[in-house]
Amino acid sequence: MTVAVFTFVVLLMNVLQQILPLLVSGQARLGLALKAIFLLIPFGCVYALPMGFITAALLVFGRFSADQELTAARASGISLLALIAPVLWLSLFCCAFSAWFNLDLGPRSRAAYMDILTELRSEVLTGQLPEGRFLPVSTNCIFFVEKNRNGNLQGVMILRLEGGTNVETTLRAPRGQVETDLTNKQIVLHLFEVRSVTRNGPRVAITASPNLNLNFDLNTVTNETGKPKLGDMTFWQLRDELRDLERRISLALGSDLTPDQLRAQARDLSRQRNDLAERIRVEIHREMAFSFACFGFTLVGIPLGIRIHRRETNIGVAMALALVAIYYSFMFIAKSLSNHSEYVPHLIFWLPNFIFQAVGGVLLWRANRGI
Repeated sequence: MTVAVFTFVVLLMNVLQQILPLLVSGQARLGLALKAIFLLIPFGCVYALPMGFITAALLVFGRFSADQELTAARASGISLLALIAPVLWLSLFCCAFSAWFNLDLGPRSRAAYMDILTELRSEVLTGQLPEGRFLPVSTNCIFFVEKNRNGNLQGVMILRLEGGTNVETTLRAPRGQVETDLTNKQIVLHLFEVRSVTRNGPRVAITASPNLNLNFDLNTVTNETGKPKLGDMTFWQLRDELRDLERRISLALGSDLTPDQLRAQARDLSRQRNDLAERIRVEIHREMAFSFACFGFTLVGIPLGIRIHRRETNIGVAMALALVAIYYSFMFIAKSLSNHSEYVPHLIFWLPNFIFQAVGGVLLWRANRGI
């Protein structure tokens, strides 16, 4: 039940943020949106399975202790380790199940989901621009239209981004027209009474133009369905990517250069290789390390559930969320250091597993002895 609840929460966040706006605007087909939601389920289970395991362990063994069932079991000559052995075996089985989700099924489903979103976005672009929505048509351009009456636009705003985040130029036009050239895969915008605001550091330049025609290539959207991002690659795709990187570096070093040039290029390529390879290693170790989260969470959750000695569900859920936040903090630290190979961030992913398993083992030993 806890796994189902957390999976629903993960699905809900993605649906509300990415899919629901397309459905409400009428620009996405219901069947395609349902397919995208279905593809999110394996991705959601990657995070929901460990979170559900620790929540269930805290709730079950908290009530088990509060109802004095542990005392009754010990009085009958049954040790705590004998009682929890099936739960530990189940957690190891779920580690194998989680490894399948983390290393293969989850990334493949996530990549397919992103392809579906790209298809939905391309349907929006090849149709009519939706009203009242900020629509990213590329990594550095965002559309906004207040009203769209069969291609006649009102209240047009275009944001041009620098580096994909900072707004560099803002174009505003009270009127405009849109045409879709499906043959050349282009959107043609005819804007009237255009006002442009460009920011260059502290300086702001304002210009005006009676007419402005803009062409946007639809291939910038549809071509995004090529190679998935590193975070959406399976374990085997990441391994092949790392091998390909090493091969390309070796070929570059094998060119006909003088010894001094070869040494200089070797230093530069070595730095590039360390930075690029570290990003790939970070994703590989993230997928592998997170596969063992169920076992560490179980080892910690059982003795903590016994110690809190409470029957209330909210206490167990709150403690589970706190432990999950601690675990994920290591993940965020490792991801933030992915561009700094000198800190070996790929090894940081294993720290919470070692800490949770060591602390859980000690707490279980103390609980079994009645300490």
